[in-house]
Amino acid sequence: MTTNDAETILEGLDDAQRAAATALEGPVRIVAGAGAGKTRTVTRRIAYACAKGKWRANRILAVTFSVKAADEMKQRLTKLGVGDEVTAATFHSVALQQLRTVWYDISEAPLPHVVDDPQEIVARALKRATNTDQYDGIARRNVLAEINWAKVSLIAPGDYVRVCAATHRIPPAELDPQAFSEVYLAYEQEKTARGEMDFNDILLLDCHVLEAFDEQAAQIRQSIGWLTVDEYQDVSPLQHRLMQLWLGENRNVCVVGDPAQTIYSFAGASSYDLLHFSDEFGRLTADVNLNTDYRSVPQVVSAANQLLSAAPDRDQYLRLVSARDKSAGMRVVKTAFEDDEQEAMGVAKRIAQFVAGGAKPSECAVLTRLNVQQQVVCKALKELAIPYQTRRDMGSEGLVLQDENASRREALEILANRKEHGVTISSVHASKGLEFKHVFIIGCSEGLLPYGSPAPGEALEEERRLFYVAVTRAEDSLHLSYARSKDAGSAFARLPSRFW
Repeated sequence: MTTNDAETILEGLDDAQRAAATALEGPVRIVAGAGAGKTRTVTRRIAYACAKGKWRANRILAVTFSVKAADEMKQRLTKLGVGDEVTAATFHSVALQQLRTVWYDISEAPLPHVVDDPQEIVARALKRATNTDQYDGIARRNVLAEINWAKVSLIAPGDYVRVCAATHRIPPAELDPQAFSEVYLAYEQEKTARGEMDFNDILLLDCHVLEAFDEQAAQIRQSIGWLTVDEYQDVSPLQHRLMQLWLGENRNVCVVGDPAQTIYSFAGASSYDLLHFSDEFGRLTADVNLNTDYRSVPQVVSAANQLLSAAPDRDQYLRLVSARDKSAGMRVVKTAFEDDEQEAMGVAKRIAQFVAGGAKPSECAVLTRLNVQQQVVCKALKELAIPYQTRRDMGSEGLVLQDENASRREALEILANRKEHGVTISSVHASKGLEFKHVFIIGCSEGLLPYGSPAPGEALEEERRLFYVAVTRAEDSLHLSYARSKDAGSAFARLPSRFW
């Protein structure tokens, strides 16, 4: 490929994007605000490096946090001519492939298989450690979440009690720290006895191989010449450790993230590594801020900036600038309803107006803080014969058709092409990375958003960042609403969110 061909890859990038895309060696940090074209920048950077002959495509690794994001990156790289050789995948997918490659060189036993239902193992562990089976599904789910948090935080069962004492952490399911430590240990023993591993074990095992087996570690590192890590603000201590081990002495690493979109602190994620990237990797080849929002109209961008301006750590956050014409959007709409049903129907009717005006249902989204808020919205949309799909925090998806008698085949076809069908009803967490022309954020009341009405501190700031993610999903219009009460018989009056 000629130099002129390489230069065409950079066409259409703004100055900041171009600066990031042409920094090809050494550590690079890209802080990319919502709608700032980070995937475009990263994929052009990879393609440009290959076109210039600086990188070998088969030694490029780009990791992200979801299969959807990895697939999008792969598709873009394919269009740029390098997708067949570049590895674009999730942390877990990459680590599992590495384990499969080297496992039988280091062990005569089969590679543990990934467990189908970790909650079943939790149930066995609880009974084994506490000698009772009194724990319900909610308790088992909370115990599993705590085990996952401990593992991604690199806290072993024997260290859990000490960590709780130091941080005043309270275990779930009314277990004291020692009892939870015993449940955690029993969970590990149950898996090992059955030759099983959970998703976090995939990363832990890969770390172990890289730390304990020099020949296999060298083989893995040799396959990674240039590393890109997307959504770096959400990296956990475990993922960060794996990244360090992948690199070894290699410093050809690019991290991309946005501190304002750190919304998984409860699961062990932290923006610390993004903010202190230069402390770890030394002098950066490039440190680029992408703050031009190509997604949202100025009205939405202004609301997002105003939200972050009240944060105590606002200096860590980018101030977005919209690249779109203000006349393309409308003012942010704020509406108070009497109860949840009225709110849901009011939102459904507004969506119906958009659809009557030519919008596709799939261009609209209703965002909720909790999964349980979605049911009343589904009911309202169903009454108006508007198709919808749901996205929940646990990753489950549903589909409702206007014709309830539609065949299974028709349902599967619509699900497979769901981008063309239906309003998306999603938790805010599950909406990250998505965008819609018209976004409705419901339940904007104290107790719901921010959830639990937290006092000033990190819990409140996590909720603020979550609201920011919700706001910045909107392209053309943003609608905020809350209900003054749950239903007509409720004696409890809700107040508008402090983010309102």
